Amino acid sequence: MSQILAVISIPVLLLVELAYFKIADKYNIIDRPNERSSHKSVTLRGGGIIFYFSALYYFVLSGFEQYWFMAGLTLITIVSFADDISSLSSGKRMILQFISMMLMFVQLGIFSGEYPVWFALAALVVCAGVINAYNFMDGINGITGAYSLAAFLSLLYIDYFQIRFIDPQFIYVVIAGLLVFSFFNFRKKAKCFAGDVGSVSIAFILLFMLGKLIVATGNLSYIIVLLLYGVDTILTIIHRIMLKENIFEAHRKHAYQIMANELKMPHLVVSSLYFTIQALFMVGYFLLFEYCYWYLAGSIVLLSILYIIFMRAYFGLHMNAAGQINKK
Repeated sequence: MSQILAVISIPVLLLVELAYFKIADKYNIIDRPNERSSHKSVTLRGGGIIFYFSALYYFVLSGFEQYWFMAGLTLITIVSFADDISSLSSGKRMILQFISMMLMFVQLGIFSGEYPVWFALAALVVCAGVINAYNFMDGINGITGAYSLAAFLSLLYIDYFQIRFIDPQFIYVVIAGLLVFSFFNFRKKAKCFAGDVGSVSIAFILLFMLGKLIVATGNLSYIIVLLLYGVDTILTIIHRIMLKENIFEAHRKHAYQIMANELKMPHLVVSSLYFTIQALFMVGYFLLFEYCYWYLAGSIVLLSILYIIFMRAYFGLHMNAAGQINKK
C-alpha cells in the first residue's frame, strides 16, 4: 500500500510542480546569479515548495494526523517562501522559525513534562542550526535532492528493518516529492532551484522524522543521517571564524563549492559524490550498528581529517579567485 501511495503521488506532485512553475514565471520569482553564485543563468526559484505539498498530500490522506507538525511546517514554509520573494529581517525570520520548531516539539511530546527544560532548549538550538545549515548547503544543481534522498532512504531502511517509528507511507511520499523536484533540478541546466522554501521545508521534515526516531529509541547516534552536511557546515564555520569573517554573510567556502567553482567539477558529479559518501557511511553504520556511537565518532573524525586535507590542498584556489573578483 505504501509503494502504491507513493507511485500515485508522483503524477499529482508533478502537476503541482508544473503549476508552481507557471506562477513563478508569471510573478518573476527567479534567482539571478551574482559573484557568489555557483550558477550562471537566471532560474526559477522556489521549486522546493513541492516538499511542503508532499507532506500536505500525506497529511490529507492520513486523516489529518500529525497536525501540530503540519502547523509548524506550514508556518516555516510560508516564512521561507516570503523570504524567497522579498528578504525578511533575520530576527523576524528566526522568531517565526522558533515558533515552528516549538509546534513540532509539541507533536514529538518534548513539552509533555517527560523531558527537562534544558533538553527542549538544546533541541531548539540544534534544530535551528540544522535548518539553517541545510539552507546554506543548497548551492549547486542536485545537491539538496541527492543528499536528502540518501537521508530519507536511510530512514526508510530503519523503519523497515530496525524499528517502526513512523508510517512508511509518509517517507515514501516525501521521497516521491524529492524525485519530482530532482527531475527538474538534477540537470546540467536546472529548470528550478529549491529556494529557501525548499531547503528549509525538507530540513524541517527530516528533523521531524529524526526526532520521532530518537524519541522512540533514545539513540542519539541516528543523527548520522546528517553526517556529511554537518561536518562540512561546522568545519566551514570554524574555518571562517579563523579567517575573521562574518559567518552570517554569503560565501563560497564550503567544500562542495570549491569542487564546483575552483576545481570545475560538474555540479551533478559533486552532488552525486555527496549522495554516495553519505550513503556509504550509512551502510557502514547499519553493518556495525552494535558499535553505533563509536562508529559515529570515528566517522566524524575521518570526515574531518579528509576535509582538512582537501582544504589545505585546494583552498588557495578559492582565495586566488576571490582576490581576482575583488579587483574587478
